[in-house]
Amino acid sequence: MKILVCITHVPDTTSKIRFTDDNKQLDKAGVQFIIGPYDDYALARAVELKEQTGGSITVINVGEKETEPTLRKALAIGADEAIRVDAFPQDAVFVARQIAHLAKEGAYDLILMGRESIDFNGGMVHGMVGELLGIPSISPVMKLEIDGRTAKMSREIEGGKEFISVDLPVIAGCQEPIAEWKIPNMRGIMSARSKPLNAVAPVEATSSTAVESYSLPPAKEAVKLVNTVEELVDLLKNEAKIL
Repeated sequence: MKILVCITHVPDTTSKIRFTDDNKQLDKAGVQFIIGPYDDYALARAVELKEQTGGSITVINVGEKETEPTLRKALAIGADEAIRVDAFPQDAVFVARQIAHLAKEGAYDLILMGRESIDFNGGMVHGMVGELLGIPSISPVMKLEIDGRTAKMSREIEGGKEFISVDLPVIAGCQEPIAEWKIPNMRGIMSARSKPLNAVAPVEATSSTAVESYSLPPAKEAVKLVNTVEELVDLLKNEAKIL
């Protein structure tokens, strides 16, 4: 089975976020980048499936050269090869077109990604890639099993769970508890150095959006300590005006 795992290169959740002077780009100075947490789940499940059924894992990222350490970590975790589309990920449509082009060339049986990236939180790429390839796209997926040429999945929906069975190929947007994160061991780190990481030119794709500006959320206001119920009721009624 050939598995393609899509990897995002995102700021660590503990990073202090700043923007450039024109507020149109992230200021990357001093920011630690990681594999997107939901992509980590996708990669971990891919490694488990490979161990169960054999096959190969390719990881792909749309990004410039600075994303290669992130791809090397994915190789250390268990991927067999990596592809970097040498382009800035301008928007979801641009990224989806790059992934779809390479996925079609590679004829993958299963395409896994995180349910969303943690930088833009759009959650749109899986559906776009599915539409471009003409194959099913399911997200968020919390359980995934492969039985021959059939993928069996489950996900939470409002009021319960949904169980889905679909023929391969299929795209799944993954989240916990689909697998447990895997930490690279020394053997994996050493072997990652010799695994292929290929940079390819992007296919032509017009971006549909442009960033006007970014802004940080407003600073939290100081808290007000309340000593009695009467005082709380008075504040809610006369200051907050919600009673």
